[in-house]
Amino acid sequence: MNYNIAVLDGDGIGPEICAGAIKVLNKVGEKFGHNFAFEHLDIGGCSIDKHGTPLTDYTVQRCLASDSVLLGAVGGYKWDNMPGDTRPEKGLLKIRKAMGLYSNIRPAKLWKSLANASPLKYDLVKNGIEIIIVRELIGGIYFGERDKGVDENGVEYAWDTEKYSVPEIERITKIACEMAQKRSKRLVSVDKANVLESSRLWRKTVHEYAAKNFPEIEVVDVLVDNMAMQIVKNPAQFDVVVTSNIFGDILSDEAAQVTGSIGMLASSSLGDSKCGLYEPIHGSAPDIAGKNIANPIATILAAAMMLRDSFDLNEEYNAIESAIQKVLDKNYRTGDIAEDGAIIVGCNEMAELIAAEI
Repeated sequence: MNYNIAVLDGDGIGPEICAGAIKVLNKVGEKFGHNFAFEHLDIGGCSIDKHGTPLTDYTVQRCLASDSVLLGAVGGYKWDNMPGDTRPEKGLLKIRKAMGLYSNIRPAKLWKSLANASPLKYDLVKNGIEIIIVRELIGGIYFGERDKGVDENGVEYAWDTEKYSVPEIERITKIACEMAQKRSKRLVSVDKANVLESSRLWRKTVHEYAAKNFPEIEVVDVLVDNMAMQIVKNPAQFDVVVTSNIFGDILSDEAAQVTGSIGMLASSSLGDSKCGLYEPIHGSAPDIAGKNIANPIATILAAAMMLRDSFDLNEEYNAIESAIQKVLDKNYRTGDIAEDGAIIVGCNEMAELIAAEI
């Protein structure tokens, strides 16, 4: 099979970590008989420097024409004082909108080899954990009507609106169910249905859609406050979780912290098509750019998610996960995840080690 991948290297460590992911993808292609063609495009600060804008129409067109998109990171000190509409991060928001990406899939995986890196008690995480949070990305309170002002008594006020429609909930439920179907066939839906009308519609719609279209999947409801408690009490009980924009934003950060290192965490943003945007959750780390010390594993895992979720290459996804596990089991580490006695390697070396295990 032939696949055309748009690569948005971005800023800081972006080019280094993307190069590591490409190295692993090429090895997968060699092993499984695929051809991956990579087109490097500008986004973020590097695009500002070259084109005067964080995202050009050309980059958008080429991303839309690709089979999927791999992103490194955007931003850095150099552009911190730029106006909001012209900052590097604006390019990321614009490409998500242009591609119609309404879901964010963010796995929080703690590898068994890195259990000691978690802030939780060892007994809670000794066998490793993986929580996949499917977050609605372009609706809810972040995109609802809002206003601020001063009332007749001179009191300042502000308000934001949480609003969801049935089609918005159904489309994110579909993606979560498809993810659960590939895994444990269990789905946790998080809401605040005991208080919020929008959450009551959320709960009703999730159950009705899943029952009609994915009857083999078990759907369980958990209130958001209880979910926040359970993630630190017993995270291993969860597999795939679907929730709203604001709840997903908060819970995915909590789950990420449980793993102990953001250098190991990938994410994807998906819409109605198979063309998604895959990226690590960490930033551009300009202070270590070009030093060959960045951790490429999150970006390599993002590339693996692309194989599974956009190209339906499950065996190839598993091959990358297995290769990473083997490298970690041999005690190889980049500096951010190093423990006493670890064999510390650089960004390039880590990617080479993983590729060699495919």
